[in-house]
Amino acid sequence: QVQLVESGGGLAQPGGTLRLSCVASARTFSSYHMGWFCQAPGKEREFVAAVRSGGNTVYTDSVKGRFTISRDNAKNTVYLQMNSLKPEDTAVYYCAATQSPRSAYAPNSYDYWGQGTQVTVSS
Repeated sequence: QVQLVESGGGLAQPGGTLRLSCVASARTFSSYHMGWFCQAPGKEREFVAAVRSGGNTVYTDSVKGRFTISRDNAKNTVYLQMNSLKPEDTAVYYCAATQSPRSAYAPNSYDYWGQGTQVTVSS
């Protein structure tokens, strides 16, 4: 069983920045593919970004050039650096993990989920 704990959410102004962190309890964290998803009220959970165990990264089109996903295997942590924030980025952001080489984009590819952290972008 892997536990994921997110932090770093909060209120930011449009154009501002936030950095989300997700700490995993996995003993072999480096073998896990990690993803970030978001869910706004009344909407389905959506893919944001993922970093594979080998370091490859993918992003949804709406965050390319603004968000950066990274991982620090020595700290069992994955990050989401969020720059140039927009009001439409407002959502609960979830960290997810899997060891399976399934699609990085689909929520059902992931086996473990954090509790989520709220991101609100508003002036």
